[in-house]
Amino acid sequence: MLTDLLFQGLYALHTFYVESVRPSPVLLILTTILGLVFTALLWAQIEQRVLADPHAPPVVPYLFPFFGSMITFGLDPIKFFRENQARYGDCYTFLVFGRRMTMCLGPDGNNFFFNAKLSHVSAEEAYKTLTVPVFGKGVVYDVHNSVLMEQKRFMKNSLTNDSLRAYVPMIEEETSQYIQRWEGETGTIEVVQSMAELVTLTAARTLFGAEIRAQLDERVADLYHDLDNGFTPINFLFENLPLESYRRRDAAHIELKAIYMDILSKREDLGNEDRVDIISHLMNCTYKNGEALSHNEIASIMIALLMAGQHTSSATTAWALMFLAERPQLADELREEQIRELGGLDVPLSFEVLKRLPHLDNLVTEVLRLRPPIIEIIRKVVKPVEYPGSQYVIPTGHYLMSSPAVTQTDPSIYRDPQNFNPARWFADAKKESAASIGTAADEVDYGFGVLRTTSARSPYLPFGAGRHRCIGEPFAYLQIKTILATLVRDFDFKLTSRGMPAPDYTKMFILPQTPAEVIYTRREAKA
Repeated sequence: MLTDLLFQGLYALHTFYVESVRPSPVLLILTTILGLVFTALLWAQIEQRVLADPHAPPVVPYLFPFFGSMITFGLDPIKFFRENQARYGDCYTFLVFGRRMTMCLGPDGNNFFFNAKLSHVSAEEAYKTLTVPVFGKGVVYDVHNSVLMEQKRFMKNSLTNDSLRAYVPMIEEETSQYIQRWEGETGTIEVVQSMAELVTLTAARTLFGAEIRAQLDERVADLYHDLDNGFTPINFLFENLPLESYRRRDAAHIELKAIYMDILSKREDLGNEDRVDIISHLMNCTYKNGEALSHNEIASIMIALLMAGQHTSSATTAWALMFLAERPQLADELREEQIRELGGLDVPLSFEVLKRLPHLDNLVTEVLRLRPPIIEIIRKVVKPVEYPGSQYVIPTGHYLMSSPAVTQTDPSIYRDPQNFNPARWFADAKKESAASIGTAADEVDYGFGVLRTTSARSPYLPFGAGRHRCIGEPFAYLQIKTILATLVRDFDFKLTSRGMPAPDYTKMFILPQTPAEVIYTRREAKA
């Protein structure tokens, strides 16, 4: 009603102005633009002061409706979250592109977010406009949560210790073959591109089978690139736009799914034994109702698995390599550790060997703390939900947003949190604040098997928590550590004159701003 009255009044005022003043065309355009700006500013104030829900969390002030805090949020989300946390506490709302996002920060906010009831909040409703065109229908966020949990169970059960044990030599071999492309005794590589390629190759070799790996240097790599370009913030905000990237995304999905379907048909005809890849495992999976996974579902799951895992692992590996180049003594420590534990740098890596390399483990852990690849996780409110410990009621239609990255760099929890310091994870360094670092664990079965993980109240949650926690964590650690352990055996790294790049917040996954370059030197050339 108020909206109708406002715009009727403005229309009447505009008509009166045109008929009585009879302005020139230029003046009419100018005054119309000024009128629209004034209307937007006025409406923003009405939204915030007159129409504001008194029971909802406080709203970060904004000048223009719809756009809201788009600029300050988009430039540096972590800074935006932290500054408004200082003003409003762990729970507040901000507007961006017409969506009202309610932040859930701090250990208690993380716990509320990750363990909120399915009847009140939905990951599926939040993400399906982004993921369905890329992954396909009938999987992940295009199914009821109970079906998603079964699909996660299928994938979790494929990542057995025996499978992971078989993957290590494959990853080491792929890495060794890839670095043969680096010519000369010394040179420069673009880290983001290189690590994305290497992570994709190692994932394809281990998880997706020989057929996909054999095609990655050809058409399949281009298809994944087109899918990747359809997995960006603009695709999340706007489901359908008449853009070339959208068209190429849809065409790539169809063609890539056809490739997987052909592989599945051939495997079914020729037999599916003696394989350790996930395709082989999924071909033998059945739902609780007795129905087997269809070829269409398996193909879509494989697309989803590579798209989700490739970004997070390549971002983490890229940041790790940048930190090793910034601080060469860390690479020295990794090499000394391998010599001490293995007896030399020519001993093949293995599943058991990786467990004996705490410096390497701490390096990856610290990268994930300081530079987590995902800094915003979202749910859509489908039923009003109370924020615990407050009088706030978050209305239907709002979005909940959590950012464990804020807690992972909280100075009240971590000493000198912005400093990259893998040594903080050694036992002696953790004794002082073991409770605050979140050593307590939960044993919960969300439908895909019991997970013993850190509590959702832990400030360290790079893989999330609750029913949507990433089940690929064991493989991600294995993949990243094997790649890094292989790289430091053969190379020294240092930064170029560009120095250490800042995070690129324009992407869904937080990578170094490009070009992110390092100089490599073959170690035998320095001996």
